[in-house]
Amino acid sequence: MSITRTISATDPVAPDAGAPDSLGAVHMVTFGCQMNKYDSLMVEGRFREDGYRITESITDADVILFNTCSVRDHAEERTLSWLGELKRRKAEQPDLVIGVMGCMAQRREDDIFRRAGHVDIVCGTRRFPHLPAMVAEVRERRAKADGGRVMDVDETFDWALDRHAERYTGGLVGHLAVMRGCDLNCTYCIVPTTRGRVQSRPIDALVDEARWMVAGGAKAICLLGQTVNSYGEDLPAPAEGEQHFSGRKGRPALADLLYAMQAIEGLERIRLITLHPSYVTPALAQAIADNDKCDRFLPLPVQSGSDAVLKRMKRGYNTELFHKRVAILRAAVPDIELGSDWIVGFPGETDEDFEASLELLASVGFSQNYIFKYDPRPGTVADAGEDDVPTAVKKQRNQRLLAAAQDAGLRRTERFLGKDVRVFVEKVSDRDPALVVGRTEHYLSISFEGSADLIGTMVSVRVQQTSPFNLAGELIQ
Repeated sequence: MSITRTISATDPVAPDAGAPDSLGAVHMVTFGCQMNKYDSLMVEGRFREDGYRITESITDADVILFNTCSVRDHAEERTLSWLGELKRRKAEQPDLVIGVMGCMAQRREDDIFRRAGHVDIVCGTRRFPHLPAMVAEVRERRAKADGGRVMDVDETFDWALDRHAERYTGGLVGHLAVMRGCDLNCTYCIVPTTRGRVQSRPIDALVDEARWMVAGGAKAICLLGQTVNSYGEDLPAPAEGEQHFSGRKGRPALADLLYAMQAIEGLERIRLITLHPSYVTPALAQAIADNDKCDRFLPLPVQSGSDAVLKRMKRGYNTELFHKRVAILRAAVPDIELGSDWIVGFPGETDEDFEASLELLASVGFSQNYIFKYDPRPGTVADAGEDDVPTAVKKQRNQRLLAAAQDAGLRRTERFLGKDVRVFVEKVSDRDPALVVGRTEHYLSISFEGSADLIGTMVSVRVQQTSPFNLAGELIQ
């Protein structure tokens, strides 16, 4: 079995070399979203502080942790499959500690123990900082022959984590969770169940952690939240005499955080994942316009172009309101690019509903689109109904929307042909070591001839080729 420490990471984190090994080595496998990557790095930091080292090799590990995803059934089944491959290893190495953390752990709880009896720890989405203590408890119970399993899926989380004692290992592009959870109730989504209600962090704490990341080598930071532009909605309104911000009733809002992040010396780019149309405000649009470190790209998932489907999804807006939110953004930032997620084959979706999605995709002009066939998730409202769109129809609609998305993407990228763009250089090309790859201010990937010493810098590049997904160009000396 071969497992990388971070699945689908853009910049895998280097393991510890020669670190103290008093308590053993930890190997972590991360599935899913950027929030999971952030959490995994935080957990690795907790283990380092306790005297463990982090290892690239699963065969070298004394503790193996899986940070899991529940958004789609395939992600959970893949985790269970990999756990099954460890059963023989556990029989040969009974001191090995195996843990499952994250969304799958929160959703399935002790069902994981039933499906994989050799698992020792089930840790929910808000208990990550306690994982070293859980490992210690497992070992203590084993020593006393008192069983060895530990499960903690409590929904409380202590944000007051001082990470300055940790070594930042997040790479050139850091990820920073500004909030946890989601207060919305989209009928297809498992996130509110697995991640809990919204809990935002204070601006001062976020800026402090961002500075720690920059001091450790980060040049770009992606601000994370299930609905990142609802940041601050749960924070208390200021009392009389206290500072007022741009949010509802004077609360801190994402716009205020962007202004604070702009002032961080050494930070080159600020990115956002992911937004919800209902929380787009003129203040946010103006903050993006005012702060040149902010990418001119926003992921703004619409999910469907049909008002009837959006209502069944309980998205909280219709297509008219979505267009108004887009207009707010483009009025303040005329060159802004937008991305979207789409679900095809949602229960009850008719041919007319699907045609409406095709029309909306074309009319808005998204530069990036992620398209998924509806996948029922246990515990969601939609799962209680009938999954009545045939699989063959889902596949056919998926292919048609993918083709439309490719056409829309090409129309957006062609606008940059022959133009000079500012690029944040991120890595050497995987295909050609003579090329480097970066992101434009509009979050478009672009490759061009250049040396590795450009990585982490801002350069100007003239766009010479375009495709639906990326650009190619020439460095302007």
